[in-house]
Amino acid sequence: MSTTMTTPSDDTPQSVRRLTGWYANFLLAAFALLPAYLIAYLYYFQDPHLLFESHAFHEFAIGAATLEGVFVSYVTWQCYRLSGEPILRWMTLGFTGFVVIYALHGAFTPLAHDHMWLFLLYGPASRFVMAILLFVGLLSYQAQADSVERRGDRWLWGMWFVAFVVIDLLVAVLANSAIAGSLAVRLSLEGGAMVISLLNVIFLIVRRIRAPLMQIFGISVMAFSLSSLAFILGKPWNHMWWLAHAIFAGGFFLLSYGIVQAFHTTRSFSTIYSQAELLAQLREEMARTEGALQELQRSNQKLESLAAVDSLTGAANRRTFVERLEAEIAAAKRGGAPFSLLAVDIDNLKRINERFGESVGDEILKAATTACVEAMRPHHGIARVGGGEFMAVLPQAALDAALMIGERIRTSIQSLRFQGGDERFTITASIGIAQFGPDGTTADGVMRAADERLKRAKTHGRNCVIAV
Repeated sequence: MSTTMTTPSDDTPQSVRRLTGWYANFLLAAFALLPAYLIAYLYYFQDPHLLFESHAFHEFAIGAATLEGVFVSYVTWQCYRLSGEPILRWMTLGFTGFVVIYALHGAFTPLAHDHMWLFLLYGPASRFVMAILLFVGLLSYQAQADSVERRGDRWLWGMWFVAFVVIDLLVAVLANSAIAGSLAVRLSLEGGAMVISLLNVIFLIVRRIRAPLMQIFGISVMAFSLSSLAFILGKPWNHMWWLAHAIFAGGFFLLSYGIVQAFHTTRSFSTIYSQAELLAQLREEMARTEGALQELQRSNQKLESLAAVDSLTGAANRRTFVERLEAEIAAAKRGGAPFSLLAVDIDNLKRINERFGESVGDEILKAATTACVEAMRPHHGIARVGGGEFMAVLPQAALDAALMIGERIRTSIQSLRFQGGDERFTITASIGIAQFGPDGTTADGVMRAADERLKRAKTHGRNCVIAV
């Protein structure tokens, strides 16, 4: 039984497909720009002088962000260690650099009044460094995987950690310099983070990178860019400043969700597929599976056929013949007409093989099979049950009808001509006949009776039919 898998035909108009595609892209863009609506609302409708200055809450929030950053850095590194994707290497470095630098923003919260710039500059510096490393990672998207040795190069990772510590020291020097209070310093760091994050988004759009995790990446870096905009528009401790923290945290949460998805699936950021890609792959796999099932069915049919017939002559084999005989016996016992059984053996086949070769013997067996089938019509139950021995079931044939068929078979085989080297020769066959009922009521009994009469035909000079 074959199983055919079918899928409903897709007759959706192309215009509807295009429209739904545009709508899906519109929703993604609207979601990515959602923070912009909140920024605009606060900018136009809120008093920028309203402050919520809570050092304890700020320290708690930065501490939680730092712990999450450490966790996400570790998970990203695990994904990179297993897949070797360069983008994951740069993302690991981006998260690590953010953590190492951003932690000091929280640590220096108590200095917000005494040393504002030492407290403030670590925030934009951490976002600027992460934006750069994420952009470098995006440029390496789908690049060749790193070698196993490079993934575990402690010297490389250690050098990057030292570089982040150096950046911490440079920010401290900058915060204590004469230009620390210049608006240009803060705009350079925060504006740089915003511009580079926007470059990430533009690169994704231009390259038409639409993998699910890369869409999450794009929405996240858009949130990072908008958070930098909010930091530029806000002032420390006012609502815009807190909103900027919330927007950045939302983007970081979303990107960490993508990292966790990669960790729980392929450990890769480029081999998680969209729904459309999965459906296309599913259709291909279903078609391939259906083809494989059909091929398997054909192979099974061939195997069944090979298992049921003799490979040389094409006649049924002994197992198939016994099954056929038992079916005829069952039918006869249910009230059907009696049947007869023929046992046919090629005379002197062993001597012929020794004299002319087995290839000639094979030709004799094939020709004898054809002769038996032709002589038996309309009965076709011939089977090869031994070296040169055949048996045939004759349904609804009593002994006298079987005797006539046996004589036709003997005559037909005797009329065959063969060539052995320079010599032409003929063959003969001996035949024994048994009838179900008088000669036995089981398969073994009827076959034994036919074989006994075949042996008698052999002892009576061969080339004869014995039925009683």
